[in-house]
This record gives sequence, C-alpha cells and structure tokens, in this order.
Amino acid sequence: MTAHLRPVVVLIVFFTLLTGFVLPLALTGAAGVVLPYQAGGSILTRDGKPVGSALIGQDFTAARYFHGRPSALTGTDPKDPTKTVPTPYDASESGASNLGPTSKALIDRVRGDIKASGLTDVPGDMVTTSASGLDPDISPEDAALQVARVAKARGIPPEQVAALVAAQTRGKLLGLFGAPTVNVLRLNLALDAAGQR
Repeated sequence: MTAHLRPVVVLIVFFTLLTGFVLPLALTGAAGVVLPYQAGGSILTRDGKPVGSALIGQDFTAARYFHGRPSALTGTDPKDPTKTVPTPYDASESGASNLGPTSKALIDRVRGDIKASGLTDVPGDMVTTSASGLDPDISPEDAALQVARVAKARGIPPEQVAALVAAQTRGKLLGLFGAPTVNVLRLNLALDAAGQR
C-alpha cells in the first residue's frame, strides 16, 4: 500500500509547488520584464502623483470632466449593514448587476438615464453598465455627445475639446478587433494638462 501511496503524495506535492508557486511567480516575473507598465497596474500620474489606473474607471461627476459608463456596483451601507448603497467603480465590489433585458428595474434606469441626458438618441455605452462595472473606456460617439457640456463648463471652444477627444481615441486592436474607444481618465488628464483645470 505504501508503494502506491508514495507516488501519489509526491505528485500532489510536486504539482502543488509547480502550479501554485513556481508557475505564478515565473509568469509574474516575465510579465514584469516584458510588459512592466501593464504588470504594474497601468498607473497614470499627474504632477508625479498617481491618480488612477488606465484599466479601472473612475466616478467623474463634475460637468467639466467627461463621464464614464454607468457603474452598477453596490456595497454594504456603512451606516446599516443590512442595506446596500451604490459604490461606482469600487474594484473590491466588481461584478455585473445581472439584470436581464426584460428587467423592469433595468428598463426604468436606462429610460431615466436617457431622459436625464436630454437626448433622444444615445450610444448604448452611455446608458448601460459593463459586466465588471469598472470599464474605463467609452465610445467616441459617447465622448462626442459630452463635448459641448465639457467645453461650456471649462469656457473653451468645443473644437478644442473635440480635438482632444480625437487625439485620445484608440482604434480597433490590430485594426480588426473590437471597436474604437476613448479612455476617460486619459482624456480628463489631457484636458487638465491643456491648462484648463
């Protein structure tokens, strides 16, 4: 019996060490060498200080900034642990709302967001949440609809803001995959860097 048990124990220990420690450490080390910016969290800075990650959205609400996609994240209410409160873009609460296309709550929220925008035709990402609730990007169409508001709040010509949007728009991956996007944090940092804080 010991002759059969020993190889099993040795294999369990070996593969636990290999897949649980050696492989993750090797991949993390390789990522740090090959893609140091991404492996370090894709941190963006302003005046030498970190202001966020290019991979995680932020809850911009001021009129002078571009706003990201809605975030359906909720967390425990600090005042009453039996209730939840909205916690937009909180990475520790990442997840979808799990509301389906026939959900009355989802339909009411989307209709309310469309009404609040004052527009009748809006791109989907302007009123729908992402699966993670952390999406840092918006579509160029979404950004274009926000240009007038941002320009007015900053007191600058809309053409100047539109030029920043165009400069921050990334095309499809390899020209084939996905859709063009605008990273909201990068765009807002570009606005601030243009001397319009």
